[in-house]
This record gives sequence, structure tokens and C-alpha cells, in this order.
Amino acid sequence: MSDRYEYVPHRLLRRRVRDIASGVEGELMAVVNENVSDSDAYEHWMELAYIRNASGREFTTAVANVQPSYDQPRTARSRRDG
Repeated sequence: MSDRYEYVPHRLLRRRVRDIASGVEGELMAVVNENVSDSDAYEHWMELAYIRNASGREFTTAVANVQPSYDQPRTARSRRDG
């Protein structure tokens, strides 16, 4: 059986990003080309982005769903004045 994953370089690593599928923002921790199949007979490889959100939890999404997040988190004052 071959390796189950390999790391992939990405221009947004360690930067603030947004997952467009969920709208959640966080820091892009890794991009991994991962074998997501559940059998040894058939391999299905997919590039997954690992994002760490504000609570410290990491979640995965497809790399195509990752975009840079240019806006900063809003404070209570900026929401009120907004």
C-alpha cells in the first residue's frame, strides 16, 4: 500500500484565510494530498486544506474553497459604528 498523504506547498500557508464553503476564517496550517479512499483496491486522492479557527480547532476543506481573508476581525466598536 502506498503512503496515505503527502504535504503540498501553498502560497497562503500560515496566513489568514476563509473557507468559502462554511464562511469560517482561520490560519492555513497545511495542505495535504491525501488518499481518502476506504479500500486498498481503489485510491482516491484529494488535496485538503487544514485550517485552524479562532478556537484553536482545525478543520479540513477542499483547497479550491480557500481564499485569502484580507479583512481583520471586527471589534464591538467597529460593528456598532459600521
